[in-house]
Amino acid sequence: MNQLPGVARGARAFDQLSLADVGEDLSGEVFVVVDLETTGGPATGAGITEIGAVKVSGGQVVAEFATLVRPPETIPAHITALTGIDESMVRDAPSVAGAVASFGEFAGDAILVAHNAPYDLGFLKAACALHDLSWFPGRSLDTARLARVALLPGEVRNCKLATLAAHFRAPVTPNHRALSDARATTHVLHCLLERVGSLGVRTFADLRDFLGRVSPAQRTKRHLADGLPTGPGVYTFVDRQGAPLYVGTSTNVRSRVRSYFTAAENRARMSEMIAIAERVDAIPCATTLEAKVRELRLITQRQPHYNRRSRRADRPWWLQLRHKPSVRLVAVRAGSGSAGSAGSAGSAGSADSTGDLWGPFTSRSAARAVADAISALSALGELPADRLRAVLDGDLAEVLAAGRARMSELAGLERFEQAARLRDSLASVCAASQRHQRLRSILGAGVIVAAEPDTRGGWAIGVIDTGRLVSAVHARPGDDARAAARAAVATAESASAATTAEETLLLARWLENPDTRLIAIDRPLTWPVASGSPLSSVQVAVLPGAERASGRPVGPAPGHRRVSRIAG
Repeated sequence: MNQLPGVARGARAFDQLSLADVGEDLSGEVFVVVDLETTGGPATGAGITEIGAVKVSGGQVVAEFATLVRPPETIPAHITALTGIDESMVRDAPSVAGAVASFGEFAGDAILVAHNAPYDLGFLKAACALHDLSWFPGRSLDTARLARVALLPGEVRNCKLATLAAHFRAPVTPNHRALSDARATTHVLHCLLERVGSLGVRTFADLRDFLGRVSPAQRTKRHLADGLPTGPGVYTFVDRQGAPLYVGTSTNVRSRVRSYFTAAENRARMSEMIAIAERVDAIPCATTLEAKVRELRLITQRQPHYNRRSRRADRPWWLQLRHKPSVRLVAVRAGSGSAGSAGSAGSAGSADSTGDLWGPFTSRSAARAVADAISALSALGELPADRLRAVLDGDLAEVLAAGRARMSELAGLERFEQAARLRDSLASVCAASQRHQRLRSILGAGVIVAAEPDTRGGWAIGVIDTGRLVSAVHARPGDDARAAARAAVATAESASAATTAEETLLLARWLENPDTRLIAIDRPLTWPVASGSPLSSVQVAVLPGAERASGRPVGPAPGHRRVSRIAG
């Protein structure tokens, strides 16, 4: 694939890693292992009788916390028998609000760890809600869940705390008292972290992914994301023979590729692809637009097996006007595979040669459905070719009028399902017309230079020539964006290569984005008044600066409205 020139590959604003990309090694994280004793009621009552916690970092105990708690309800006898905590012990203890507030100061923003964490954390959350306490940790870990995932099948008979403490030979035996149980849980935690560390779990993000029951193939291939760019670009999963498996794009390539190795990726075909992949190739891009275009071109050229979208971008379906044995529209594919092939016919001033091709469509059935709708709505029969050509050139007045009249008739007869089907047919015809006119407009505009602001105060600049992206640059905050645009034009590649209709339509959508600003254009963007698009039914104002952008007076062609909301 030809490189897009004018793209700075040196000092880039995207090279610095974010904290999310780097991640904090688990040995540097602070964990607070907590255990609660309760009255045995529901968590919503926040009936806590004791809190015990151990703060650890790097495998070492930093501090401990322990307090009895005066619950809002009487402690049942069977709970006293289990824990040994009775009413006399908690009579002078802090209230639930005071104890939880003190524990919150102790824990801070550390990772909160508990055995069967939903139970203990449920009580803490309820206490915070009941007593308007703002503290609660953002990250937590359940050692029971971690044990179920990390230990081998049959290694332990169950994942109760007492069983795990005995299995890992904890120096403290759990006894249903908060601090003792928290100490035992701390030992279990360290043993489990040592176990998963041998499986490549290094950060809390790795641990979270591990707990998501990521498949072994996904887990062992996380290293494929190492070293990939953190800015916009295209990535390709490649098998052992060097064949492409899947092509994708992202504003942050490394982060996106990493997501394939987490529990968030649960598509069966992607799991199959990851099992085959041996490496990931990446192409850094100056802008998101360049990345999307490169992705489309790579998919079209290399036909990766696991991509479904855009594999037939170079062979879309079109409707072609035929005259024999009667005037009709026929779905065709041959000879109309690219926007470039239709582009010579689609340029402004050559409308007579474009009438024979109309589209594009993603499938033959979609093309045929629109052709049938046009025929039915217009009652074409033996309609003269010039009138049918007028429909293809953007005059849908007859089609839309007939459709609206028929819908009113069906609604009056209470045949609402038929009216709804007719409405959908009208929408398909209008969408196809809009797509065709957008394509013709971009192809006929010549060279277009436009820019879109990014979130960092810079500009993403694109140069489009005859419907093809030929240059892309990123002007960083403080750069002279107009100078960058001139450089992009000066270094643009030739537009002689064939352009797929899908690429041209992608560029058209970018140009129509309200944030995109037009810098220069050879010829105005226009489409017919009655082409069926939302812009067809309203007067579109000419924005100041449109004449300056094109370098010449601009006026819509007869019977056309100027699509000028991207100018200025």
